[in-house]
Amino acid sequence: MTAELGGVVGSFGLAVLLVATRREARIGGLAGWGLGMALLAVHLAPAGHHRVLAAAALFGAIGAGALAWLFHRLPWLVPVLTLACVPARIPVHVGDTEANLLLPLYFVVLAAALALAYELFTEEPRARELGPLAWPLAAFVLLTGVSTLWTKDLRQGSIELVFFTLPFGLLAVVIARLPWSRGWLTVLAVQLAAMGVVIGAVGAYQYLTRDVFWNPKLIVDNSYAPSGWFYRVNSVFYDPSIYGRFLVVSILVALVVAITNTSLRLALAAAAVVVVTWLGLLPSFSQSSFLGLLTGAAGAAAYIWGRRVIPLAVAVALVVVAVGTAVPSVRHEAVGKSKSGWSRATGGRSKLFSNGVKVALDHPVAGVGVGGFKRAYADRVGLKGKDPKAAASHNAAITVAAETGIIGLALLAWLVVMAGIVSFRRLRDGFTSHARLAFGLALAAILVHSFFYNALFEDPTFWGLLGLAVVGLRAAEEPA
Repeated sequence: MTAELGGVVGSFGLAVLLVATRREARIGGLAGWGLGMALLAVHLAPAGHHRVLAAAALFGAIGAGALAWLFHRLPWLVPVLTLACVPARIPVHVGDTEANLLLPLYFVVLAAALALAYELFTEEPRARELGPLAWPLAAFVLLTGVSTLWTKDLRQGSIELVFFTLPFGLLAVVIARLPWSRGWLTVLAVQLAAMGVVIGAVGAYQYLTRDVFWNPKLIVDNSYAPSGWFYRVNSVFYDPSIYGRFLVVSILVALVVAITNTSLRLALAAAAVVVVTWLGLLPSFSQSSFLGLLTGAAGAAAYIWGRRVIPLAVAVALVVVAVGTAVPSVRHEAVGKSKSGWSRATGGRSKLFSNGVKVALDHPVAGVGVGGFKRAYADRVGLKGKDPKAAASHNAAITVAAETGIIGLALLAWLVVMAGIVSFRRLRDGFTSHARLAFGLALAAILVHSFFYNALFEDPTFWGLLGLAVVGLRAAEEPA
């Protein structure tokens, strides 16, 4: 019962921290979050290694305490260090367990939690930092944690909670507490642009040299590529699609700077970042990333030209479809006589989607529990093995519906609608509106990406952008 108790206590604590208004309740919520994280970690720790892990946690806490003091003095260092740590997945081997973990980012989260605890005890009380997002997030987090009581895969559910939902949810709270700062936002934009250019250049180098890092499966897949020019890269990330998603966010932020800046020099520099980063995005061959980029670019065009861009967007889409279906190989795959043509054209995702929907329909009310999608999918289609890779989800909405039922899907829709309102409401001209536009476009791109790759709540960038979007809305509503 350790994992079930940890899931319920941790998610309830985070939910209280998100929506409570009294200082005592919020302190209790943070304590519940910490206790839940500890219980889940104990459940996942390999047998025989608890002392080593406990010692590592102790020394980590000491170091995090020093960083927490720095966060208290310079709170904008939280998003700066978070962004720097997003690509840093460290291979970890403990016993028979092997995983690529965001260890530097978890260290940042621990320090942020300690800084938040100090501020809750000593500063003037603040509450519901995430504003309109607080209630949908709290309800979704609580439902996700409680679903450990009936999940089909308790281990995977515990992983989802302790490595993603709980730490990144707290990170969103801490970021949402930040005071609006044009200077620090400029630092973040420059940092993101520099990271996009460097990481994209690494990807381009991999493509030219045919030398991929980290991912043995990707190396094998590339060896069976259909032609010499098709070679997927992952840069410093483990997965090409996550690499592509990161570059899309970098491109969209630079695009907003390019189209809204009155300084010709800055606009040209931002445009150069867009071009260079886009060249690094190409060899990812991530269809979901390009769809996310198209979504964000369409949103930027709508902001600049308004409704006049809609007919143009429709025309471009029709041209893309016409050109695509005119290519014999594409036409054969998509509309050929073979029943599996559409599945092959979508990389097998259409079959995953349809079977995922069936899993959701089989469990419409409560779902199969957090982390239970893969096991439920495998049971339905008859896949064997403890961890069937072919059952991996590729759609965030279907995963949420399958794991938490119609209630979870409704909460996700509520969160998405509120995030859109927070990001795009009352956009005018000026730095604040332009920054909010960048947050909103990046969120939209990640959301679209997650409909073809999943990994929505597993992405720390998504949670960080939610916090920044609320900071921007608060700044926009303050009297001038």
